[in-house]
Amino acid sequence: PEDMRSLAIGKGRIVREGTTVAILSYGARLEEATKAAEELETKGVSTTVADARFAKPLDTDLIKRLLTEHNLLVTIEEGAMGGFGAFVLQNMANSSGLDENTKILTLHLPDQFQNQGRPDAMYNEAHLTSSHIVSRIERRLK
Repeated sequence: PEDMRSLAIGKGRIVREGTTVAILSYGARLEEATKAAEELETKGVSTTVADARFAKPLDTDLIKRLLTEHNLLVTIEEGAMGGFGAFVLQNMANSSGLDENTKILTLHLPDQFQNQGRPDAMYNEAHLTSSHIVSRIERRLK
């Protein structure tokens, strides 16, 4: 880009503001997370989208804000189970961010071998497309 800006190490950014659901994206699923937020908005679910940018150091202030200001926190990543979402959960557990009222959903690649193919087909199989994200959020909100 013509306007080069340095990134603050360990700091995420808010891409879209909402009030009910917060999607915290780590990696290349940010566009699908944004599309999901747009679809949720048409269904009356106000959605924040945040770009984590870093797993280490983790932006604990951003996570705390998303947890306290929303009914549901969703992490999404292209990693396997035990990755970024697990790191967020561990941080929450260690900082008393998990209790009986906390609603969180971690979306990641399936814990199985996935045959190589076209990326869109692989994301569909992994349930990481915007329509899958919307469906899983709607089920979690019930």
